[in-house]
Formats: sequence, structure tokens, C-alpha cells
Amino acid sequence: MPSARRNVDDRRSSETRIATLIPIRHTLFEDAYAIVTGCSFVVLGLAFLEAAGLVTGGIAGLALLISYLVPLPPGMLFTLLNIPFFLLAGRLGRGPMLKAMVANLLIAGLALLIPSVLQLKAVNGLFAALFGGTLIGAGILLLARHHVGVGGIGIMSLMLQRSRGWNAGRTQLVADALILIVAVPVLAMGLARFATSLLSAAAVAGVLIVFHKAGRYTGY
Repeated sequence: MPSARRNVDDRRSSETRIATLIPIRHTLFEDAYAIVTGCSFVVLGLAFLEAAGLVTGGIAGLALLISYLVPLPPGMLFTLLNIPFFLLAGRLGRGPMLKAMVANLLIAGLALLIPSVLQLKAVNGLFAALFGGTLIGAGILLLARHHVGVGGIGIMSLMLQRSRGWNAGRTQLVADALILIVAVPVLAMGLARFATSLLSAAAVAGVLIVFHKAGRYTGY
């Protein structure tokens, strides 16, 4: 009897492990909720970095960099810079491309709304780098879990992780460092400001490195 019971328990345990490996499709509501939440995190993170005069990596970093030179909110610039990458997102499928378009339009809309509902003043640079960068990373993670790419570099990172197994966070971190180096002469960034901006990029990528490893999440 103990042996038979053990066999039954082992079979149930095996069935449970197999069930956990079967991808479960996200519902339309779950996708919508993830897009709204993820985009909100990205826009709020950008607001903290902009208030502290910092730059981060990726398309978000380019948007912030340009926002210091032209009178447009970084969220809107973020969407405009991403337009060429919508076609690239199409290689992941029609669904991801449509989700990317919706997400970027939502980011642009939230960017226009933020100044009227939130005004950040005297934000500590170190806090903005860590908190703002982590918010952006968390937003990108939420969107990535639902196959939504919100940045050209982010989309390419996800494609490389899927096709070649490269960790999306590490790939993005390298690209971020290159963007920050370009920002130094444009904004006349001092060493302290550059180091803090680099920390913000590391905070963004760190979320993906730790929480977006291949094989850990099977939903789609």
C-alpha cells in the first residue's frame, strides 16, 4: 500500500510539473491591464529622470536627450522615435505589432497628461536614477511578458533573446552604455551626472536581467 500510494503521488507530481510547462494564453483583459500598467510605469519613470536632468539608455534615453534640446515631452518623442520599429515588431507577429502601436500611442498620451497631474521639483539625482530606472524597467518587463515591445532597442533585444538566447537585459545594457557616451558631449555632462545616468540605465536593465530569463515564464 505505501508503495502504491507513493507511485500515485509521484504521478500527480509529474503531471503537475508538466502542467506548469504548458503556456497559458493571456486574456484580452490581462493584455490590456498589462499595457496600461506597464506604460504608466515607463512614463512615470521618465518623469523622475527628466526632473533630475538625467539620461538613460535605449529609445527612452534618446527621447530624454532630445527633450532637453526641443520643447516636446519625452513620452511623445519616445513614440515618434519608435515609429520605424513598428515594422520590426511585425516580425514577431501581427499581435505584437498591434500591441506595440497601442502601447506607444498610450505612452504619448500619458506623457501629455503627466505635466497637468504631476509636477516634480528638487528630485535627488541618485533617487531618480534608482527609482525612475527601476520603474521604467518594471514597465518594460510587464509589457515584455505580454509580448509588447515599447522601444526599438527593447524590441531587438527581445528578438535576439528569442532567436539566439542572448539575455535581453544584458543586450540592452550594452546599447544603453553607448547611448550615454553619446549624450556626454551633447549635454556637457560632468562625471557625476554621467555616472548617475549610467546607474539609471543599469536599474532599467537590472530588472530585465533578474526577472526576464528565458524559460521562467511561459505565458503568451
